[in-house]
Amino acid sequence: MISASPSPLVPALILLFSIPILFYYMAPSILPPRRISISAPDELDDLSLFHKAIAMDSANFSRRPTRLPSTKSHFSTSLRRPKIAFLFLTNSPLHFAPLWERFFSNVTRKHYNIYIHSDPFVKFAPFEGVFEGKTIPSKRTQRSSPTLISAARRLIATAMLDDPSNAYFALISQHCIPLHSFSYFYNFLFDLGRLSRDLQFSSYIEILDNEPTLSDRYDARGKDVMVPEVHFNEFRVGSQFFVLTRRHALMVIKDRKLWRKFKLPCLNVDSCYPEEHYFPTLLSMQDPNGCTDYTLTRVNWTDSVNGHPHTYHPPEVSAELISTLRESNSSYSYMFARKFSPDCLNPLLEIADSVIFKD
Repeated sequence: MISASPSPLVPALILLFSIPILFYYMAPSILPPRRISISAPDELDDLSLFHKAIAMDSANFSRRPTRLPSTKSHFSTSLRRPKIAFLFLTNSPLHFAPLWERFFSNVTRKHYNIYIHSDPFVKFAPFEGVFEGKTIPSKRTQRSSPTLISAARRLIATAMLDDPSNAYFALISQHCIPLHSFSYFYNFLFDLGRLSRDLQFSSYIEILDNEPTLSDRYDARGKDVMVPEVHFNEFRVGSQFFVLTRRHALMVIKDRKLWRKFKLPCLNVDSCYPEEHYFPTLLSMQDPNGCTDYTLTRVNWTDSVNGHPHTYHPPEVSAELISTLRESNSSYSYMFARKFSPDCLNPLLEIADSVIFKD
């Protein structure tokens, strides 16, 4: 009996039907991640929040008996004690929460507030300790996208609306660690010797205009797309982590003009880092003399990979590293540093009291 040979059509059909299945499982690792856009409902939610914060700030300003910063509170019981709003922007657990717990220990809540923007699409255990109940209504975020700008603005507006005593707004990454004690940081910010001639404190935000990739980043959305709102000679770059005064925080949530351009999708994704451009450009255009042009967050760009800075690992953690990270080209020390791997927690806790918080 002669057996019939299998038809070549059968393996061809199997291959044809298996391609979509293979693509479904392999596409996430092959293709670049889909860029997240900001929906109209999310935009309207943010605008509503911003309007409330602006209105409340205006109402509180009209009731202030003086134009002097609220740091004068220790001279007058009629003024509030100034606070620092710590704005944690994360899409993962706060691996260094125990270290931050020590940072905030022995400090009364009259000196600070905590706010967390946590990507709701990433699931992890609820925050505990000083971080419990501090998560604000959050939206999805994505690196190198305007969603990070929205998240930072959302944190700022929530903090402004929540407590009129918030005088400084420090944006912190989940990979950040403190380099000094809370008291050292607080006394540094509110040192009256740092007041300008018009009795204003400065914001600590990196603002650079001479980076070699600036032209490519300016054209990331297309040639001349940024004009007339932002001309190339006005375009700036800097670390996305800053410490802003309340007046500069207000400028950030009031802005509509620059946001219309920075929220546009990029055509050249490799040169698209809107979170590193929006805040430096905005404040450079609106109040260049009110900013130091330096960040208080130290980052090491040697051995960077895919736009990520150097990540410190346990063998690198030492008293000498903390001392080196504090060093700055400015007249003041760095206050925070990034980026540390989660397994650095125990080595950092071992030197927390004897090195990090010993000023």
